Amino acid sequence: MDTAELEIFLVATPGLEQPLLAETIRNGFAGAKQVPGGVVLHGGWPEVWRANLVLRGANKVLVRLGSFPAVHLAQLDKRARKFPWGDVLRPDVPVRVEATSRKSRIYHAGAARQRIERAISDTLGAPLAQDAPVRVLVRIERDICTLSVDSSGDPLHKRGHKAAVAKAPMRETMAAMFLHECGFDGAEPVLDPMCGSGTFVIEAAEIALGLPPGRSRDFAFQQLATFDADEWARMRQPQDTAETGLRFYGSDRNTGAVETATANAQRASVDAVTRFRQAAVSDIKPPAGPAGLVIVNPPYGARIGDEKRLRSLYGSLGKVLMARFSGWRVGIVTSSQSLARATRLPLIAPGPVVDHGGTKIRLYRTDPLH
Repeated sequence: MDTAELEIFLVATPGLEQPLLAETIRNGFAGAKQVPGGVVLHGGWPEVWRANLVLRGANKVLVRLGSFPAVHLAQLDKRARKFPWGDVLRPDVPVRVEATSRKSRIYHAGAARQRIERAISDTLGAPLAQDAPVRVLVRIERDICTLSVDSSGDPLHKRGHKAAVAKAPMRETMAAMFLHECGFDGAEPVLDPMCGSGTFVIEAAEIALGLPPGRSRDFAFQQLATFDADEWARMRQPQDTAETGLRFYGSDRNTGAVETATANAQRASVDAVTRFRQAAVSDIKPPAGPAGLVIVNPPYGARIGDEKRLRSLYGSLGKVLMARFSGWRVGIVTSSQSLARATRLPLIAPGPVVDHGGTKIRLYRTDPLH
């Protein structure tokens, strides 16, 4: 297995492939290409580690180990036993195998999984476990079996420094991509008037300070045979954080949310540049200093009848922004075009439909208000 040129697949949130590609290129990953479901690039294991450490928009980093044709289970079994598992997996680290099959003569994914599990445990001696830290993925499509390993472990939106979550949270990976789609690059203030657990504000502050999103957590690749602890320690060494004179603001009418957001910002080491306070939408004012970005993920009702009540909330948000936030841009993430329009803000063409845990949402934006 040539590990110098691994195929690395970055899993995107459906609808956010384009900003993930832009971020990947911006971070100097060579030859990145958008494909259905994410971004593909090539490189060695250090690039796998770096992708997990620095990319804000990827949900997972999968590494393709190899592929071979298999039209029946006996053939799959034989090929799996010849596969050089020891190049990547460690005999002392438990493994979990997951399999899918599409348009293939091997149609039973469970039977395929068992064959791969047995091949790994018989040839390598690695134990199998449901809660194993290492996950091997088997995809059989049109009679070609592709083997990959999940290098991330926990999904990458789990940054490792956020304990408390308000209800209906925006995932960090999505928040970072929506900030990017609003043109945010760390050089302007951000305000979220319905901040919940503070995700938009904290992500914006981390971007401005140049803090890598994966700095506080562990990854599955640390349990692989290819892991080099010294190289990883070098990669993780704190860079000089960027200086910023900017502040990032969140407010919420719920005191519990404000306390949660404040604690989360502290754990993420961005408390010096973030400010959270309790305030109703009608009380928000632009902070002193330059204009920037107001970004908000207001409630969007799932039940019929919610919309009427919410329309007045969106309406008052729009009124306050038009009256007080001249020069600021606005980004609103919602599932309903009619709610976005209820703000009466001068919206430009909305972004693509994004799948937020089964709810279809979009980003609605404005140019600077005047």
